[in-house]
Amino acid sequence: MQEQDYVALTATEIAARVQSGELSAREAVSAALSRIEATEPKANAFIHLDKENALAEAERVDADRASGKDLGPLAGVPVSVKDLVHVAGMPTSSGSAVFAGKQAPEDAAPVARLRAADAVIVGKTTTPEFGHKPFTESPLFGRTLNPWNTDYTSGGSSGGAAVSVALRQVPLAIGTDGGGSVRIPASICGTYGLKATQGRIPHVHSADLFGNNSYIGPMTANLEDLKLMYSVMAGPDSRDPWAKVLADAVVPPKPLRIGFALKVGNPAIEEEVAVAVKKAAAELEQQGAEIETIDVNFARYEPGFRVHLESALMARVGSHLDSERERFDPSFVQTMENGRARSGIDVQNAMSERTALYRELERLFEKFDVLLTPTLAAASLSADTDSHADVEIAGVNAGAIRAGWYPYTFPMNLTGHPAISVPCGWTSQGLPIGLQLAGRWYEEETLLNLANDLHRGLGSFQRAASY
Repeated sequence: MQEQDYVALTATEIAARVQSGELSAREAVSAALSRIEATEPKANAFIHLDKENALAEAERVDADRASGKDLGPLAGVPVSVKDLVHVAGMPTSSGSAVFAGKQAPEDAAPVARLRAADAVIVGKTTTPEFGHKPFTESPLFGRTLNPWNTDYTSGGSSGGAAVSVALRQVPLAIGTDGGGSVRIPASICGTYGLKATQGRIPHVHSADLFGNNSYIGPMTANLEDLKLMYSVMAGPDSRDPWAKVLADAVVPPKPLRIGFALKVGNPAIEEEVAVAVKKAAAELEQQGAEIETIDVNFARYEPGFRVHLESALMARVGSHLDSERERFDPSFVQTMENGRARSGIDVQNAMSERTALYRELERLFEKFDVLLTPTLAAASLSADTDSHADVEIAGVNAGAIRAGWYPYTFPMNLTGHPAISVPCGWTSQGLPIGLQLAGRWYEEETLLNLANDLHRGLGSFQRAASY
């Protein structure tokens, strides 16, 4: 298979051809490895590549087909996995030089489900240390930059996953999302990214299963593949208390009622982002949706979100801080030091704020079926941006980066509501623009259907990035 032929195929098409015998799994995986080899020196999306085992697994899929076995829905499809998610036989370094080479004890639940569907895991992708910031860089691997313009960040913390899909190194990638870490790089890199309802995709290795706000999620180049990947990853798992019993999917009747906001307490938004998102809202209204502009302030919950993030990271990794300080990213050190300064009262107050935010969103979802916002207030940021400094957007000091740049995403992590980032345009500099759709618990199907309506009305914004 030629590289250009591989790049043009979706995961759905690869699986269908492998199932029919038109294409072998080994051919598909070999093409993925060739594409990775051709782009990786500049992309820097992979932290670990497992060529030998990937090819062996592809040959196992081909042997199963030859013996007459029915193949899974992702037969022979190459997949990348973010380096915060366990893959048996591969290291989970969490993007950190301190933990480089630490072997995963077993597959994470979604990884095991992808394997059972006959997908082939080719390697682990880059992440900032323990996913602590929205820029994918670390002393372990350097930087993973925007595949459309390397002056800009690829986002984070699933930046390597997003780049691996944007460059068509693989058609499917697993990311994680602790405050927008699937949706942020998906928006920046021009891909789809889904953060499902709490528990819909099990996360059995979280340190805090009950208070967890980090989610494992699918990232793809097109919507059809996202639906397929999500269908494989989702489902009950008694090891995750949120996944023990899952409600049936609900699809509200049309016309959908959509609450629309360009800003959610943040002081600024780039004009080109605003124009693209308003165009998408107008398209949905043209299709019959009822659009109402809403006035909300999610940015005010950002200080409490930081308490959760910083205290959790300090609790998890802080025992290594004093002895390994020089080997950590300075921004990670600062994050942990911030966590060290948090009191038990701070944490309890943040938990109360989390409850207040949940109640606010539930009131909104009594009136609206879906919330529509930008994914980010700016299409991307300079690769040199300091994640601990105030951020400038549209010539305005927008304050702290989470409140100023992505106040749209982190609230859904705290409350468990599903949200998806959908490509919706391009800036004049050729950077992708994404919008976010958020919905009620267990109503992923509504979001996926609405994303399909947008795709049908606005056309495809999909193209493969290329250096």
